[in-house]
Amino acid sequence: MTEPYTGGCACGAIRYEIIGEPMFMNDCRCRDCQRKSGTGHGSYLTFAGRSRVSIDGQATHWDLAGDSGNVKTRAFCPTCGCPVYMTFKAMPSLFTVHAASLDDPGRYQPQAVTYAVRTLPWDMADPAVPAFEKMPPR
Repeated sequence: MTEPYTGGCACGAIRYEIIGEPMFMNDCRCRDCQRKSGTGHGSYLTFAGRSRVSIDGQATHWDLAGDSGNVKTRAFCPTCGCPVYMTFKAMPSLFTVHAASLDDPGRYQPQAVTYAVRTLPWDMADPAVPAFEKMPPR
């Protein structure tokens, strides 16, 4: 069994621990992720099975429709403002964390670029990582 994935916000008010391996790691280049990150993309690890996630601390939640039209809920720290995790109304069993929120962000290894159609010319992706115009087929 691998070490749990642990992390949290910048000030430590929110902490999480996830048992198991992520089902998907991606760099998303949709406009929402660009705006949220303040750069050209967001980097995420998505886990199946919310029962394997423990969270300490209280996040502030914000619902919005992504490029796909599906509602996602962004969770961030009300003290430091750091984005920590996301959930999805259409897929409630998924739990997604921001790669930079990991205690060991070196564990993040992107498997895909999503919403490559929105790539900004100054935010270059690794050409070895598969890119999808929107989301990859299931």
